[in-house]
Amino acid sequence: MLRKKLSFIVLLSLLIGGLPQSALTQRERQVQQQTAPAQPSPSPSPAASPVMVIPPQPRPPVVQEPRLPPPATLGDLRARIKEVLAKPELSSAMVGLKITSLDTGVVLFEENAAKLMRPASNMKIYTVAAALDRLSPDYRFVTSVYASSRPDAAGVVRGNLTIYGRGDPSIAARFNNGDYFKGIDDLASRIVAAGVKRVEGDLVGDETYFVGPKYGTGWEWEDLTWYYGAEVTSLTVNDNALDLFIKPGPAVGQPALITTGPPDPLLTIVNKVTTSAKGVRRELSVHRGLNENTITITGTIPLEDRGYTGGIGISHPALLFVYLLRNSLAQKGVVITGKSRTTGEVSQPSLITAVPASGTNGSAGPFQQEIASLQSPPFSLIAAHTLKPSQNLYTELILRTLGKLTPPPATMSPLGQTSENLGIEAVKSFLKTVGVRPEELNLDDGSGLSRNDMITAEASVQLLTFMSKHRYATVFRDALPIAGVDGTLRNRMRGTPAENNVRAKTGSLSSAASLGGYLTTAAGEKLAFSIMVNNYPRDVNPRSLCIDPITVLLASFTGKSQ
Repeated sequence: MLRKKLSFIVLLSLLIGGLPQSALTQRERQVQQQTAPAQPSPSPSPAASPVMVIPPQPRPPVVQEPRLPPPATLGDLRARIKEVLAKPELSSAMVGLKITSLDTGVVLFEENAAKLMRPASNMKIYTVAAALDRLSPDYRFVTSVYASSRPDAAGVVRGNLTIYGRGDPSIAARFNNGDYFKGIDDLASRIVAAGVKRVEGDLVGDETYFVGPKYGTGWEWEDLTWYYGAEVTSLTVNDNALDLFIKPGPAVGQPALITTGPPDPLLTIVNKVTTSAKGVRRELSVHRGLNENTITITGTIPLEDRGYTGGIGISHPALLFVYLLRNSLAQKGVVITGKSRTTGEVSQPSLITAVPASGTNGSAGPFQQEIASLQSPPFSLIAAHTLKPSQNLYTELILRTLGKLTPPPATMSPLGQTSENLGIEAVKSFLKTVGVRPEELNLDDGSGLSRNDMITAEASVQLLTFMSKHRYATVFRDALPIAGVDGTLRNRMRGTPAENNVRAKTGSLSSAASLGGYLTTAAGEKLAFSIMVNNYPRDVNPRSLCIDPITVLLASFTGKSQ
C-alpha cells in the first residue's frame, strides 16, 4: 500500500510539476465516519463570499415514547395531533400535513395539505420515483473509453484516449467499501484488459453528455463549498467531493494537521488553523471561491481534540477523475505520452452539436471505437444510496439522465433544453400519470437544495400512494431510510413504535423540515403520510417538536381508520 501511494505522488509530481507540497502529501484513503449531519444545509450568510463557519455538531433529536396511552380511536388520534400542532413554539411556523390509509383510502388527518411549501430533500422522492418508472430498477449507467482505433498488436493507441462519462455516481467510495480508488482501478483494469499498453496522445475526460450549468437552479452559493453542493458533471468521482480532516497539532500554537481523502493534487490548502489550549472551544471556518481549487481554513482547534471530519466540494472534478485514472493506469504499466485534460466543461444548448445516439445508454460520443466500458450497479442500488443518505449529487445526476433519455416537449425552446430543464420536464410528465396537478408543485432542481422548490403534502401523499401500487413498489420502499436503523433516520425515533417501522424521506434546510413516507400502525394498518414545516424560528427544532412526535403517534395508533 505504501509503495502504491508513493508511486501515485511521484507520478503526479511529474504530471503537474509545480503543485504545492500540501496538495501532494494528503494520504487519507478510507472514508471516515462523518461528524456532520447526513444532509446539513447552513443558514444563509450575509458574507460576500462562500465562507462557512463550522458550528459545534448538534445532537440528533431524541423522541421519547408517549407517556399517555397510545391513541385508540380516530378521534383520539386527531385530538393528539392537534395538541402537537398547537404548541406555542410553532405559532409562527407553517405546518402542512396529510395522512392517508393505504388500506381504506380514508384521510386520517390533514392540515394545510394544499399549501405550497419548501420540501427540502423530500423532493428526492419525486426524482427517484420518476426514474424508477422511466428507467427501471435494472438500468445501469455506462462510462465508455474511446479511441480513434483499437490498440495495435504492440498495445499502442495512436491518438487520444477519451473517457466519456454518462453520469455514473457509483465510481465512488460509497459503492466500494470506503475505498476511494477502487472504482477508478476497475476502469483502468478494463482498459488494460482491452490490450492497451501505450497511448500516444492525451488522456481526455469528456463531459459533454450533460448540457448546462454545473450547479442546480436556485442553489445558494454558500452551499457550493460543501459536499452537498458538489458540482454536477457527467464524469464524477467520489461524489465530486473530498473528506476533510482537521486535527490539532502537537503543541499549543502549532499549526493544525489538515488532510483530505482522497489526496487531490489539484487542490491547494491554505492552513491558518492553530492549536489552542485543551478545553477551549473549537472554532473553524472554511472558504473556497467559486470555480476555485484553493481552500482557506482559519480558526483554532484545542489540543487533544478528536478532530473535525467534514465533506467539501471540489472544482473541476472531471479533471481529478482523469488524474486518478492516469495514476492507476501507470501502476498497471500503461504509458501515456500526452497531457491529462478535460473537454466540454462549459456546455450550453446553443453551443452543442447533436450527436447520434447509440444502441445503449444514450449518446456514444463523437469517437470511432469503444475499447472499454464500465457499468454501474443496477439503479435499484443507486436509488437506495441516493435516498437513504440524502445524496444531492446523485439525485441531480439522475435528473439529468432522465432529461438526456427523454424527448423534449415540442413547445420547449432549444435554448432552454439544458439537461436539468429536460429532467424536470420528464418528472412533470411522470407526475401527470400520477394525477398530481401542475399547480401543486414548483420544481427547480431534483434534490430539493433549491429554496424555490415547492410542493404540497397532498401531492406527496398522492405520489406515495401511487408508488405503493407501482410495479416497482418494493424497490421504492426499500430505498427509503428506516427509522432508528439507517440513513438520515438512523438516530431518530429509537425506542418507539416507529423504530424499524417508518420508511420515509427526510428533508432539512435552514427554514424547512419535512418527512414523508410509509408506516404501519400498531393495529396493522398501512399509512402514507407527508409532514412539512416551514418558516420556523432558528431556535426551534421541528423534528423533535412536531414531525417525530406525530409520526410516533401514527405508529402507536391501535385503532382503525374506519
